Amino acid sequence: MFFTFGQIWTNMDTTEQLLRIENVAERLNLSQKSVRRYIHAGKLKSNKIGGVHRVAESELQYFLNLSIYENGKLNEIEITYPKSKKTDLINWIDISEDWDGTTPNEFTSADLFCGAGGMAKGFEMAGFNQVCGLDWFKEAGMTYRENFSHPLIEGDITQREIKDKFINTVKEKLNGKNLTVLSGGFPCQGFSMSGNRIVEDKRNSLYKDMLEIIDELQPEFIVAENVKGLRSMLKGKVEDKIKADIRKLGYVVNVTVLNSADYYVPQKRERVIFIANRIGKKNYHPAPLLESDSYITTKEAIGDLVKMKDNPKFNHVRTNHNDDMKERLAKVPEGKSLYDKYSDSWKKCPWNEASCTIKENHGGVNIHPIEPRVITVREMARLQSFPDSFIFKGTKSKQMVQIGNAVPPLLAKAIALAIKKAIKK
Repeated sequence: MFFTFGQIWTNMDTTEQLLRIENVAERLNLSQKSVRRYIHAGKLKSNKIGGVHRVAESELQYFLNLSIYENGKLNEIEITYPKSKKTDLINWIDISEDWDGTTPNEFTSADLFCGAGGMAKGFEMAGFNQVCGLDWFKEAGMTYRENFSHPLIEGDITQREIKDKFINTVKEKLNGKNLTVLSGGFPCQGFSMSGNRIVEDKRNSLYKDMLEIIDELQPEFIVAENVKGLRSMLKGKVEDKIKADIRKLGYVVNVTVLNSADYYVPQKRERVIFIANRIGKKNYHPAPLLESDSYITTKEAIGDLVKMKDNPKFNHVRTNHNDDMKERLAKVPEGKSLYDKYSDSWKKCPWNEASCTIKENHGGVNIHPIEPRVITVREMARLQSFPDSFIFKGTKSKQMVQIGNAVPPLLAKAIALAIKKAIKK
């Protein structure tokens, strides 16, 4: 028998008794909230069937062995959150109780540099009402329109006409209300140093355009996503400038690195996440839901697709490599690349761990762990936590670029839930 988290499949022993959360809570003399907290922290393993967590009797007994009873009561196991960088002023917030059963709410979001819609999908999962997206990538726009009903502005953000079209569309959809969140994964290549001063070249026009749109729309919250390497650019001065620029617009800003695997994404993908607000709230980043020993593995995420036939409508079409290439791919160790000089591409995913960061890099994509081929578009999408209902458009290579550039939807969902809780505090 199989069950899914989104579209992730796992085997389950159907002969073993499975307990509901309320039964487990009663056995442990704990609240249901505490039980869920242990599950999301990876301390108590569960099976999710039909959207409901079930705990096997053997897993409950294992948990009890980790725990200490005094006077008939369980001493709760401490759940620790990761230490922040010494320069980070981070407020962690527990979203575990809100993760399942999210319902639509009154909050709104819009997305710059939206690509195929990973950020938009995550905020949608968290119950936000997405009002508009903007991107120039034609094929990503095709995918976006296939999967969302809200407007997409397709064009160059540096053009006043496109910028105004996005701003006016957002305002029209809001009908006089404030935009809750504006998100965007902005480019950052255009920073350099002149003496002790940071200068910006023309490549940074997109970053400045984002700041301009923020200033005009005045969203209550900002979410800005970027690669982990941004933190080390110019010895941290780029990050400091970005924070200073956001503060100049009247926002309080906090930033740290989040690992997508901590939020049920079957992939160790680290991203810098800026969260800022102008409404006097504390900025919260989502506390991890999983520990490293309970990450969703590549096998759990894509194992069932090994036996599935090619299906173009499902974005699952294997690449036909020649025999020589198959032999070379089969010999690549897990976690290593086919090419010494291109360690960032053609890397083999580990099978029994969360995947390494997946990407499309100038034709190089990740190698399947147990078959001598690169992964399919659907396998790539699963590792990014896109649901199977999310269909990608364009050529196969363009689909892979879209997925590789996307924010994992489950990471975006976690961020959205943290903002939701911040507003309600």
